[in-house]
Amino acid sequence: MRVSPNPPLTPAAEVLERMRVDGYAVLDRAAVGSIAGCDEAALAALAPGWDDLAVDTYLRDGGRYRRRRHACFVQEGDALTLAPHRAHWQSEDYNALHGGMHRWFEPVEARTLALPAWSGLIDGFGRLFAQLRGQPRWFVEAHQFRIDTTDGIGRPTPEGAHRDGVDFVVVLLVDRVDIKGGETRVFEAEGTHGQRFTLAQPWSALLLDDARVIHESTPIQPAGEAGHRDTLVLTYRAGAFQGED
Repeated sequence: MRVSPNPPLTPAAEVLERMRVDGYAVLDRAAVGSIAGCDEAALAALAPGWDDLAVDTYLRDGGRYRRRRHACFVQEGDALTLAPHRAHWQSEDYNALHGGMHRWFEPVEARTLALPAWSGLIDGFGRLFAQLRGQPRWFVEAHQFRIDTTDGIGRPTPEGAHRDGVDFVVVLLVDRVDIKGGETRVFEAEGTHGQRFTLAQPWSALLLDDARVIHESTPIQPAGEAGHRDTLVLTYRAGAFQGED
């Protein structure tokens, strides 16, 4: 496995080719803004939406380190439509720890949904993935996560290395505050190669072809009295939301 002191960044103009070759790509904030059609200030305006997330009460390891909100969309061509609020569901094939449960999380707040960068991110990445897959319609789930260290350790992926059961995944780092750890690891699903790195720049992103790679993030620990790691995870799936087909 390759270990990079800094993430192996891909310019926005080369993302499609990198995804075709490797099944994943890492983007800095400028590349994310280019794809989303928004500037750094517009992205930063989203961050306060992570200060009022609800505790995830479904963690089977008994932890209280994860807070989240959830929203679903249908993207078709130029139209992005907010879907009725629904449970998040994954099969046990993709999430051995939390699969098979209908998990009802609090919805993303309306004031966050109304910000231009929110729809810009979902729409921009959906258009990018449509070029890779030739898919005109995506069923998109958006997850706001805050992993904190108030109990001494926080686990961004308590299920371990996994796939999500979708077509594409985007993991956007919103912020890291007073923590150590949280290393990102990407592995070939059918092979031996992998990459390790740490996302540190706010609004940098990891893009994943979910069929081709497995991913995880290592636990975080406080670097001060307490700390947290905020992310926005977007998943894109053809055909239907998970649990509907």
